[in-house]
Amino acid sequence: MSVKKGLIFGLLFAFLVMGVLSMQRAMPDQKNERMYKQILLYSPYKMDKRIGGLTIVDNRDGSKEKPSAAEVMHRMDELQVEWGKKHLKVESGDLLIMGENNQTVAKVFIETEEERKFLQDFYGI
Repeated sequence: MSVKKGLIFGLLFAFLVMGVLSMQRAMPDQKNERMYKQILLYSPYKMDKRIGGLTIVDNRDGSKEKPSAAEVMHRMDELQVEWGKKHLKVESGDLLIMGENNQTVAKVFIETEEERKFLQDFYGI
């Protein structure tokens, strides 16, 4: 094999590896589907479609964030975690979702250890 062919194959391999790594970094964290859907019902943050991409809307005050398409899912996760640390609480086998006045709005039963691990890993509670 000549040096030119080796250089071309090396560059192609490098671009392939960089592409795969950037795709992995752009993927949002894995979530427990049942728990995340239950919590999402009470979360003040919603996604809104617009021509230029997605907007994150805070239902409490109507403020909007317009992160780039590559950052929108990561930013949504960051906002969910911030909200969750203040408004989610684990007591025995239940997840309590607290309102703005520290009153219990909803109670979700934690069925498996995977759900408990998700709450610890994602929300830090």
